[in-house]
Amino acid sequence: MSAPDDPFGTAALRASVLSAWASSPTRFREDANAEEDLYLGGYRDRLLVELAQNAADAAEGPGTLRVSLVDGEVRAANTGRPLDADGVTALASLRASAKRPAQGVGQFGVGFAAVLAVTDAPRVVSVGGGVAFSADETRRALADHPELAARAADRGGRVPVLRLVWPTAAQEQPPAGFATEVRLPLRADVDGAALLAGFAAQAVDLLLALPALSRIEIGDAAWWRVDADPAHVAIHGPDGVASWLLHRVEGVLPREIVASLGVEARERPQWTVCWAAKVDQDGVPQPLGDDVLHAPTPTDERLSLPARLVATLPIEPSRRRLRPGAAADAVLAEAARAYPDLVALAPAAHRTALVPLVGFPLSEVDDKLRDLLLAALRKASWLPAAGEEEPRWLAPARAQVLDVESDGLADLLSEVIPNLADGALSGQPHAAALAALDVPRLRLAEVVAAITGTTRTPQWWHRLYTALAPAAETDATARMELGGLPVPLADGRTLPGPRGAVLVDDAELLDLLTRSEVGALRVVHPRAAHPVLERLGAHRGSAVDLLDAGGLQDAVERSLDDVESGVDISGLVSVVLRLVRDAGVRTGERPWLGALALPDSVGDWRRADELALPGSPLLDVLDEDAPVGVLAESIAAEWPEHVLTALGVLDAFALVTDEAPTGPDHGLADEADWWDAQPEPPARVLAVRDLDLVTDDAWPRALSLLAAEPDTWRALHEAGGYTGWWIARNAVLDGAAPSDWRLPEAEDLAGLYDVLPDIGVDPRVLAAIGVRTELRVDNADDAEDLLIRLGDPDRGLHPGAVLRTHAALAEAVSDELFDPADVRLPENTRTLAGTVSTDCVILDAPWLLAVLEEDQVVSAGPDFALAEPLAELLDLPLATEEVGGEIASTGEPVPWSDLGAVAAACELLHVEIPVGSAMVHDKLLVRTATGEHNVTWWVVDDVVHCEDTPEALARALAWTTDRWTDRHTFTALIEEPAHYLT
Repeated sequence: MSAPDDPFGTAALRASVLSAWASSPTRFREDANAEEDLYLGGYRDRLLVELAQNAADAAEGPGTLRVSLVDGEVRAANTGRPLDADGVTALASLRASAKRPAQGVGQFGVGFAAVLAVTDAPRVVSVGGGVAFSADETRRALADHPELAARAADRGGRVPVLRLVWPTAAQEQPPAGFATEVRLPLRADVDGAALLAGFAAQAVDLLLALPALSRIEIGDAAWWRVDADPAHVAIHGPDGVASWLLHRVEGVLPREIVASLGVEARERPQWTVCWAAKVDQDGVPQPLGDDVLHAPTPTDERLSLPARLVATLPIEPSRRRLRPGAAADAVLAEAARAYPDLVALAPAAHRTALVPLVGFPLSEVDDKLRDLLLAALRKASWLPAAGEEEPRWLAPARAQVLDVESDGLADLLSEVIPNLADGALSGQPHAAALAALDVPRLRLAEVVAAITGTTRTPQWWHRLYTALAPAAETDATARMELGGLPVPLADGRTLPGPRGAVLVDDAELLDLLTRSEVGALRVVHPRAAHPVLERLGAHRGSAVDLLDAGGLQDAVERSLDDVESGVDISGLVSVVLRLVRDAGVRTGERPWLGALALPDSVGDWRRADELALPGSPLLDVLDEDAPVGVLAESIAAEWPEHVLTALGVLDAFALVTDEAPTGPDHGLADEADWWDAQPEPPARVLAVRDLDLVTDDAWPRALSLLAAEPDTWRALHEAGGYTGWWIARNAVLDGAAPSDWRLPEAEDLAGLYDVLPDIGVDPRVLAAIGVRTELRVDNADDAEDLLIRLGDPDRGLHPGAVLRTHAALAEAVSDELFDPADVRLPENTRTLAGTVSTDCVILDAPWLLAVLEEDQVVSAGPDFALAEPLAELLDLPLATEEVGGEIASTGEPVPWSDLGAVAAACELLHVEIPVGSAMVHDKLLVRTATGEHNVTWWVVDDVVHCEDTPEALARALAWTTDRWTDRHTFTALIEEPAHYLT
């Protein structure tokens, strides 16, 4: 039994220790070394932690720890159980703990040695008595044991302080309201104020780690914990309130693991785990910054986790490092299993903030814990699912998240894409956490693939487009990936991608398109229409745009086949007529519209361009067997004429227009022949069609119709155009082709062509279709026609007409307007005498007329250069080839300059007097095959022979000076120069 002044029997404890040391001085050395290792190593900066842990062990209910600086002592007072004999025994040992099963948190050792970092004489005072330790008293006690004293001296006087214990004075009591106070007189080298400042920085951590403590006071400052519920605590302090989210679990280690532990540890197999996450006032997790493992008080095991782990883990005697082994692994595994429950306590939108991110580990424990936590988080269901009215949670292992953040998008898609996480998780703040959990991110292209083929209402698609709009507006990659986004159409189909879809703003037109179900038009359903579709390739559909949609043209072009197969095309007809009206299409502007099937007057269906308006004057000029019907009255009454004619329905002759033709492929009668007749391929086609349907006796009326319309007038007058070409060859005017007639004013053609009787047609129109207005030879047909008419003995022709016609023919040959070989020659040829003959020569030298009969001569007129091409055309010899001729008389060479009358005539006409001489004869005789002839002039081998008469000299002079057309003028001037004036 202890003495009243020594309630804890410290004398016996001292005697026992001294006896042990004395009997084994080695034991003394070991104890000194062990204590020194603790306070110089493991416990040197853990003073407040150890004081707080002991306070927590003693607490009964919410405990309080007060630390103050009084008279050079640090004093740490705590509430709860007072010091007892077991506690004193534990204090006076190095490793044995007074704690037993289910008591306290210091499961694996005692840390009171930490006090030696600041003092050599710690005291513990309590309501039931106190104890004191002192280095000085220990050295005095060793003085009675020389060997021990010698060993202490060998250590420089350093002795184990916490092995010998003495009672405190009875009057030394803890502060009121506290059960125990540790008093630490500070050594001279310890700054008390700095020590307390360091303690203040640890207060919050200790209140989290030690649930038995609810309040810590350090100097004048205080920190206290308020537990709103087991999961939510608030720690108040001088700097405000810090909120924390907590999740605690506890259990017992399996027997096989307990068996591997030390004796005292085997007596305490229980474990506890507390996860703590710092949160703001809204419960949103906040970064912890640098942190360490708490076991349950801070260790040196650095962690990079977003939440703090406080657990009863086995640690090394230094209390700084985790002691590896099965027990540590088991508790860490339990901590990992509990972690998803902590995450689930956070607001759903912010839970990913508690996911450990992949990175370089700060310690082996950090690396192991991160792997364990990520594995546990992947399997647990805590991620918020998209689109649920009632919250539903997904395990990351089977979840997927959209790669684009957009309000409402994930909720919509959750109806068709399973296990889709809440759309808020698509944002960048969550990306790293979800990547650490291996949650796949769905790109927009994968979304498009997933929703393709699904059946949804147009309104649903509109909401989807609204959700996709932000990404499509700002991200080119997103627009590319959305290229196949399904688009519901007004006709009930779904288009695989916006490109080619048409957005129609006109409500009335849109209603018509919707009701008509024209599949050729890819019109977006009105309830799905959205501006983002235009950004993705759809286009706004005016009437013009809709007409230009390729699908509509295809539908129009097969409409006749469709209706004949029983397909109802009434919707198509209504839509096309409406679009043509709204677009203001002009006749012939879109030729393909002519293929639209329309009903005729007898109930059959025909192409629009094979129908005429009821009462059209065109019907009066067409052959009764012409393949042109009359449009049904119901259609004609409903739509304006200009709309119907824009389709190709005929109210007059229709035009074919092609500004860049590539061949004769426009469906015109004899088009290939016209094309081949052109010297160059036509640069454009502007042609009246259906001319071959005009009945022969209706051409005057048909021509009047052509002249009445500006477009057909232009086509008729187009140079080299098809219309004039075809009519000239095929029309019948008063029983003959247009080219068989001439206009009255075409006097040059008198005798060759008859004047066209008055048929009431504008002469300009008649000229355009080939009625002759002048002498022209443009081709072989013209040449052949003229030669036939020249060779007709029944035609009375003026000599001038004959000469002009032969000249025109020769010029055409010379100009290579045609190949003479292409002309079929008539039997007869018209001569200078006006007769026709089959045996003639072409006059190529004027002097030969003196020895030839006119009914044997064909002439092209005074331009003898035309004789050769005319001979080529008529296949006749030149006169010079048939008539040789030699001079049979003697002449005298006379220089031209010596002939005064000649010189005078040349001067008057500004003609240079020829060089050389003329052979002048009194009587010029020429001998030919037909005999000897008296002629006035002749040329042999470029030598001019002439008689000495004005007429002969004038012809010789005109020929020599190449002024043949001036021969008569020369004659007059040589005869009398005064004739120049008369």
